[in-house]
Amino acid sequence: MSIRTVTHLNFRGNARAALAFYHNVFKGQQTLVTYAQAGRAHEAADPEHIIWGQVTGDDGIALMAYDVPAGLDWNPGQQAFFVSLRGDDADVIRALWKELADGADILHVPAPSQWSPLYGMLRDRFGVTWVVDVMVPYSPT
Repeated sequence: MSIRTVTHLNFRGNARAALAFYHNVFKGQQTLVTYAQAGRAHEAADPEHIIWGQVTGDDGIALMAYDVPAGLDWNPGQQAFFVSLRGDDADVIRALWKELADGADILHVPAPSQWSPLYGMLRDRFGVTWVVDVMVPYSPT
């Protein structure tokens, strides 16, 4: 048996746009289910909002998202979470950074760091903070 974590992002009416953006970045498969399709249109501010969506990239990355139902409070918070995007190929990481940076606030320009030959941080156009780096084996000092 294997277990993995999948980042689940919560939005208020723009999950479809966010998932389309991430699908463009990571390619692969995109699945969208609306509140109307799930027979729960009465729960949403708009029946075409997303009750469940997922992007699964060809390289295995997976993100889920939905539009929080109209009757529930939603506050994206301040730095409530970061999505860490890590890989072992600097060219692939740079290419994904370039895609994610479209419309983003750059918090840390990709550069070498103490723990990685390439590390960067941005807040994308949907308010999601991404930490992007190249993985290297950990060696305690």
